[in-house]
Amino acid sequence: MERYFQQEMECAPYEKIKAIQNEKLIKQVHHVWEHVPYYRKKMEEKGVRPEDIKSTADLYKLPFLSKKDLRKAYPYGMLAVPLKDCVRIHSTSGTTGKRVIAFYTQADIDMWEECCARAIMAAGGTNEDVCQISYGYGLFTGGAGVDGGSHKVGCLTVPASSGNTERQVMFIMDLKATILCCTPSYAAYLAESMKEMGYRPEDIPLKIGIFGAEAWSEEMRQDIEKTLGIKAYDIYGLTEISGPGVAFECSAQNGMHVNEDHFIVETIDPETGEVLPEGSQGELVFTALDKQAFPMLRYRTRDICTLTRETCSCGRTHVRMLKLKGRSDDMLIIRGVNVFPSQIETVLLNQGYAANYQLIVDRVNNTDTLDVRVEMTPQMFTDSVGEIDERRKALADGIKDILGIRAKVTLVAPKSIERSEGKAVRVIDRRKI
Repeated sequence: MERYFQQEMECAPYEKIKAIQNEKLIKQVHHVWEHVPYYRKKMEEKGVRPEDIKSTADLYKLPFLSKKDLRKAYPYGMLAVPLKDCVRIHSTSGTTGKRVIAFYTQADIDMWEECCARAIMAAGGTNEDVCQISYGYGLFTGGAGVDGGSHKVGCLTVPASSGNTERQVMFIMDLKATILCCTPSYAAYLAESMKEMGYRPEDIPLKIGIFGAEAWSEEMRQDIEKTLGIKAYDIYGLTEISGPGVAFECSAQNGMHVNEDHFIVETIDPETGEVLPEGSQGELVFTALDKQAFPMLRYRTRDICTLTRETCSCGRTHVRMLKLKGRSDDMLIIRGVNVFPSQIETVLLNQGYAANYQLIVDRVNNTDTLDVRVEMTPQMFTDSVGEIDERRKALADGIKDILGIRAKVTLVAPKSIERSEGKAVRVIDRRKI
């Protein structure tokens, strides 16, 4: 049976959603114009005033925001309400530069938690579930957002946070957790650890996994589902737009519904900024319609994806994001070819490997090199040089078929690549250009 947290809105006719977006967009543009001098200046530079925005059809007139803007305006430059009205902050990890700090009013938090509650119920969650949240808590949005959604659904919430895998397994088994929320790479690590401890899928009480915060392949989903004996669902969000729950998968597991009553999503050409028609692969751009403290208009995510409005069997009408292909800033250009780590992951999983790998990119004599280090599974591990060479060659051929360029493949012993308790670090780029 399909479950909904707010069925009337989640299944609303397209015309109703459009009318809501039009009304909210006009109001939000005025709010930003009046309270965020940084963005008002960008609008003035583009020759746009609030009265020029009469509906979503005028969205293209507004200037983009990027992470560079948010860093430039750090920490209070994008704040649109008095500080006394803010009740919380979260921030990005800062791994690619200065952290971005997002501010929330209580209304912002309530809206965010409702989006997460929609995600949990769309995956089949109810108030009879035990929901173990193994996303990090603290400044990262993952833990707090899903925690709030779990409370709204009425689940028994286990705020396990990330790390301490032995304790995670103990809680799953002792508390009979039925829902697990974490990054897909940590779910894969938990699955691997539980298998090593002797647990079979039928021994594990989990039935639902809600995984996000990094791109993951369909093959990785199937691997996690098989090892843990669960259905694994994708969830999408980013700190700048609120956190997880901006979009989520339903029972159809065929793309994530964007909460269109709260967010407008576009796809653009990442090079030119031109808006692309729905159905075209491009960079996702979000406009937050309800956020009060940290309102984002046309925020460029760098995530590469395709949108579809094809009818969904779950009954929800909101547009769907198909599986992320990666981030435009995660995309590697190697010998002139666009390479996403998820493409290589697909080859590995199709040949029976786990998603434990590293890509090392370098430049030798003005030519890019790509080394792929892949862990063998314990079942594959052998001291037969001939057998290892055969496997290595099969992987190199598979990668060549999908990328069109040849990579050097090195097979390494099981457990020799460091595991991640959060987002996995897949790429080491040593090129100095």
